[in-house]
Amino acid sequence: MDLPSDQAPEPPDPAEPPERSRPPTRPDPLPRPAAPDLTALPIAGITRRRVAWVLAGIVSVWIVLVFARQVGDAGAASDRAARLRAENVGLAGQVVDLQRELALVQQQTFIEQEARAFGLGSRGERPFALAPGAPALPTDAPGSAAVRLGARHERTAPIEVWLDLLFGPAR
Repeated sequence: MDLPSDQAPEPPDPAEPPERSRPPTRPDPLPRPAAPDLTALPIAGITRRRVAWVLAGIVSVWIVLVFARQVGDAGAASDRAARLRAENVGLAGQVVDLQRELALVQQQTFIEQEARAFGLGSRGERPFALAPGAPALPTDAPGSAAVRLGARHERTAPIEVWLDLLFGPAR
């Protein structure tokens, strides 16, 4: 019971009989075990140490992933550089070929030949052209390499003739 601070509790009156006190309790026949000491048990939950380990693990995984990505990018860049070097070698070969072709088309003989294609030859020349649908000339046509004077003719050895007769032409 709360009393105001200016009033003090009244002392008990000696004429009144004392309050009844409880009778003493009997001790339990079985002793109760002591309460276990819970200070040694780990706390099942999130502690600062566990949070620190989790954060350290996340940072470590992130660093490994970033490093792996950098290694992959570096590999891709070196592959691209090797491809570009190979392309440069090919382009350098094309430049050399085009320079040779330029030197060829600047020669007077080439210019005259191309002029003949447009009918611009010299006075003694007779221009001619093949029809667009003309068939190809046979191999033994006049002026072809097969009938030129001094052209090599492949001679067949007699044994090859006999082998062709017996086993058929060689492939």
